[in-house]
Amino acid sequence: MNDTATVTMSTLTAAEAEQARGGQVRDIALNGVETAGPSDLPTVDDPAKVAPKDARVLTKTFLDRLTELEEGTHEYQYVRNTLIELNLSLVRYAARRFHNRSVEMEDIVQVGTIGLIKAIDRFDLSREVEFTTFAVPYIVGEIKRFFRDTSWAVHVPRRLQELRIDLAKANEELFQRLDRSPTTAELAEHLQLSEDEVVDGLVASNGYLTSSLDAPAEQESGATRVTTYADRFGDVDPAMEAVENLHALKPLVEELGERDRRILQLRFGEEMTQSEIGAELGVSQMHVSRLLSRALSRLRRGMLAEE
Repeated sequence: MNDTATVTMSTLTAAEAEQARGGQVRDIALNGVETAGPSDLPTVDDPAKVAPKDARVLTKTFLDRLTELEEGTHEYQYVRNTLIELNLSLVRYAARRFHNRSVEMEDIVQVGTIGLIKAIDRFDLSREVEFTTFAVPYIVGEIKRFFRDTSWAVHVPRRLQELRIDLAKANEELFQRLDRSPTTAELAEHLQLSEDEVVDGLVASNGYLTSSLDAPAEQESGATRVTTYADRFGDVDPAMEAVENLHALKPLVEELGERDRRILQLRFGEEMTQSEIGAELGVSQMHVSRLLSRALSRLRRGMLAEE
């Protein structure tokens, strides 16, 4: 995993990873719990070995004590770090929902631990809600956010990533109700969005999965050569040759005299006839024809020489 570092009892890399993601979690100092904490709290030498039932009791005790301690003190860090270790089983439980993804389970656990830390920092005992009930949505939300931000083949704004999910749910719901695929207008009305916003979301959904233009396309029976998507899409732009010619002509035109350049401008830029050019320059139409032919011949020789 690239951005989320391992969260253990002996490193600071989780804090550094979260700061890289936006600095939403502060002061993560997992320095261990081998030393005794406040005298009125039990010493937990190995939180990983605490039974789930006991962990719930200890969590309530430590959360209650956390509200009384000053942030940044040794006692505060001890209580907070122990809470993290006591509840890592919640993270592993939530991470199992995503076991079929292409990401290593340990990486998913590390991301979920950031959600656990946020839950600990934001839990309010006065709500009379079990900590597990409060923490699991934070953990799952952090994991989902990670997949949402890293699973797209093409980067699109987060609002469109979220809109893709809403559109998928709305499409399924309306299909069940209408017994057919909903129209853009029906999706917009259901989601209370404009049709343009729905179209943006549908187009952005194409960026979730992509395929290389060099990937093999369907091969026709009997064909000896495997065609790719690049062979099937697009064509040579005829204007490209004109652009190349213009770039090649520019230095050759600059070598012409001022009068010759003026004649070319009037003839091909302003599309004037030779007679009109003659009247503009005060010369005959025949003289304009000779000057124009001479200039074009010189440019043609220059182009052929470059080729």
